[in-house]
Amino acid sequence: MKFMRILRHPRAAVIVHDLLMVGISWLAAGWIIHRTGVTGIIDSLPLVAELLLVLAVQGIVLWITGLYKGLWRFASFPDLWNIVRAAAFGTLLIMGVLTVFYGSQVRTVLGSVLIYPAILFLALGLPRMCFRFWKDSRTSGKSNGAGTQRALVLGAGRSGALLERELRHRGAFDVVGFLDDDQRLRGAQVHGVPVLGTIEQLPRACIEVGADIVVIAIPSATNQQMQRIVEICEKSEVEFRTLPTLNDLGNKATRIDDLKRVVIDDLLGREPISLVWDSIRVGLAGKRVMITGGGGSIGSELCRQIARLNPVELIVVDNSEFALYRIDHELRSEFQDLIFHSVLGDICDSATVEKVVGEYQPDMLFHAAAYKHLPILQTQVREAFRNNIIGTMRLAEAAERHAVGTFVLISTDKAVNPANIMGATKRVAEMFCQNMNSHSRTRYITVRFGNVLNSNGSVVPLFKEQIAKGGPVTVTHPEISRYFMTISEASQLIMQAAVLGSGGEIYVLDMGEPVKITYLAEQLIRLSGKEPGKDIQIVYTGLRPGEKLFEELFHELEPYEQTQHEKIFLAHPRQADWEGLGSVLREAELAVKRYDTPKLKEILLRLVPELANTSIGDKPGKSAVVPIHRSR
Repeated sequence: MKFMRILRHPRAAVIVHDLLMVGISWLAAGWIIHRTGVTGIIDSLPLVAELLLVLAVQGIVLWITGLYKGLWRFASFPDLWNIVRAAAFGTLLIMGVLTVFYGSQVRTVLGSVLIYPAILFLALGLPRMCFRFWKDSRTSGKSNGAGTQRALVLGAGRSGALLERELRHRGAFDVVGFLDDDQRLRGAQVHGVPVLGTIEQLPRACIEVGADIVVIAIPSATNQQMQRIVEICEKSEVEFRTLPTLNDLGNKATRIDDLKRVVIDDLLGREPISLVWDSIRVGLAGKRVMITGGGGSIGSELCRQIARLNPVELIVVDNSEFALYRIDHELRSEFQDLIFHSVLGDICDSATVEKVVGEYQPDMLFHAAAYKHLPILQTQVREAFRNNIIGTMRLAEAAERHAVGTFVLISTDKAVNPANIMGATKRVAEMFCQNMNSHSRTRYITVRFGNVLNSNGSVVPLFKEQIAKGGPVTVTHPEISRYFMTISEASQLIMQAAVLGSGGEIYVLDMGEPVKITYLAEQLIRLSGKEPGKDIQIVYTGLRPGEKLFEELFHELEPYEQTQHEKIFLAHPRQADWEGLGSVLREAELAVKRYDTPKLKEILLRLVPELANTSIGDKPGKSAVVPIHRSR
């Protein structure tokens, strides 16, 4: 049975052919120098033994030199060079072995040894090249015209097989081969298309098969795997595309043959998230859901994700007319059966908040509306305080009055040991919601995470704009790093955290390893087809006021633990004195109305003592602070 499996191996016929050519070449060399005739070979035992030795030695050399890693369909000059090496090394070894067995008689076969390599080269090389020319002529005859591109597919798994079939039906691409690191696929065929080797061999394979485009068909690849693959693709100097990720393929509008350019999300995203969709559906299906800041990056993605879970009603609030129009148009086009309301309004306006929450009375409220641009907010203390703190207070209190079931505050890692106005205001918003939870039937849950790739106002769109202008790309510090996740990943984990919590929790999303901003800039430059430092310069401008070299996900007074979901951690919140917090925030509301920026800075210092060690704390106000207690 094992012997039969060997015979069925796709390379078995090639090996048999080559061994036959070795024997014929050896006999032909002997015949040419009149050593012996062709007749009587079988009856001559020494000649049979000689042939067996030659076949064994030369066969081993052919295998070791890697001749069978290539395919006849794509035979090229590297394969011919392998044959030259195999013939030369095999001849030397054969001479040594024959010397041992024949002794003084070795001179009688010396002429054969000299002629044999040349004959073997022709016998092995000529059939391969003829076969390739024949296959190429057939392929060109079947092609759909000059517009057909020769494609190499990375990944010979299920996605690669589906892609090959789709591209063949589409007609614009001719898949000429696969590359895959799975050793079990070596020498195999997918729909008649051969697996040529490993992904590491891509640069050589592109030259051999004349590839016009490379398609990465590994939707489940991790960021480390994608970084390696993209680096190899860049070395090949051939245009490359990728399939949508597993998250993208979950979208009904995305097909397996929808090729896209590799983007930074593909390199910095992590393993696909395994969500407990049953619990999410139970928590959201049939519910009336309100999303503030629904036209923003996170808010709009939450709208898309929640709309697929069949909520009874979806209410989107945003103060940007254009952002609201875009998400309104998208949702009405894609989810025609969805009961949807778009509200243009400011969460800082008491009348708007009371009207919207009171009229729609949502079961769940996701509060994504916030100012987040750190450098601008550093000099706009009043607006940051008004929107991020007062706006959150208005919504949280309205949620309690109108019996909203769950209130989810979307926070940031900058609220941990804040060094800037933005982080400090988000920290105060967290404090208020956590303390509201112990005085209300509404469940108040905080979800904290870092930077979101390609979100509005983030570093990625800025870098892309700078690259489009020819540079330079500006980075504040060579060592600055940040946590990143994709918009889709953040939104899904927010939904998961919302149905996990019982109220009062701070859920921290697993952000993986921090990424250096310099690395991010370099990858974006390379993905644009340019070379960092050569085509596009990277310039370091120095840290901005309130900017830290690295962010933290947990405070030292917030012990954390793993939840039932591997990507979500639970940080135990610090409790503040409720009466003291309320008193200070009432002072803040008056300061906001009077546009009293110094007073607001003083209040921030009282509520967030960590700011005392920053430039904001150069002139500290009152020493009294709201007592903060470590959570038990």
